[in-house]
Amino acid sequence: MKKKIVVLTGAGISAESGLRTFRDADGLWEGHDVMEVASPGGFRNNPELVLDFYNQRRRQLLKVRPNEAHLSLAELEEFYEVAIITQNVDDLHERAGSSRVVHLHGELLKARSTQDNNLILDWKTDIHLGDRCEKGSQLRPHIVWFGEEVPLMDQAIRITKNADILIIIGTSMQVYPAAGLVHYISNKTPIYFVDPRPNIAAGDFKNLTIISQNAVSGVPVLARELMERI
Repeated sequence: MKKKIVVLTGAGISAESGLRTFRDADGLWEGHDVMEVASPGGFRNNPELVLDFYNQRRRQLLKVRPNEAHLSLAELEEFYEVAIITQNVDDLHERAGSSRVVHLHGELLKARSTQDNNLILDWKTDIHLGDRCEKGSQLRPHIVWFGEEVPLMDQAIRITKNADILIIIGTSMQVYPAAGLVHYISNKTPIYFVDPRPNIAAGDFKNLTIISQNAVSGVPVLARELMERI
């Protein structure tokens, strides 16, 4: 039976594919207050602004490709049972070949009904006011906005509890509830933290190995090491 690797990924891994992260250094999202473009209230107040914001992100996503970190994680599936739990809303893990990806914060290449949260459509073009689902209600980005529940959190917790190895890549582990996942692993589970500016120390968790490199450099090296152990 293959050992289980659970990988938690954040914006850092996608940024290395040239995908701009939403949040700027000053906390604004592409010049906007986060509540203007990433909250139910913001959508009610100015739906055109919100739709345009995500339309721009979607167009950018379609122009970039998975990087070596994404590809290395996909290669691990030959040797391990790999589950990726990502805070990213892009599809770069899937395009790289990873078969089990849980998107905690939604998916940019999907749209959903404003009337029925379970009515979700594949969507690679712009969403406009007047684009409606089969039930007649306006479509919105399939993104978990601030103030909304994270519907896949329970699934992510179940997956994390069974991890034999935990890898954290490109995330500050400051955004909850995703950051809390690390507390569901066994004390004996080894953790690998890949980040050029790690904000945790080796003493923060048992069995923690810090790889102070960016994802494109650090993940392929770690993946080769893990594959050679088999």
